[in-house]
Amino acid sequence: MALTPETVRQVAALARLTLAETEVELFTRQLNDILNYVEKLNELETADVPPMAHVLDLHNVFRKDEVRDCLPLEEALANAPDQQRNSFAVPKII
Repeated sequence: MALTPETVRQVAALARLTLAETEVELFTRQLNDILNYVEKLNELETADVPPMAHVLDLHNVFRKDEVRDCLPLEEALANAPDQQRNSFAVPKII
C-alpha cells in the first residue's frame, strides 16, 4: 500500500502539524520506504518462531526473597538529616 501526499497531509492535519510542501514530499517518500520494508518482513516465514518480549535470552536477575531481620532503628536513622520520635522528619508540603 503506497501512501500519497494527500494521505500524509491528512495525517499531518490530524496531528495538528503544519508541513511545507517539501516536507510532505520527503515524508511521503520516507513513509513509503518504511511500508515497503515492512512488506518485505511479511514475506519471512515465522510460523516456527516463538513469540518473545526481547530479542536476547534474558532472565530475571533479581535475588530471591528471603525473610531477614529488620534493620535496627538506630542504623536506619543514622544518616537522617532530621528525626522526630524515631521517624524521619521531613518538611511539611501543602
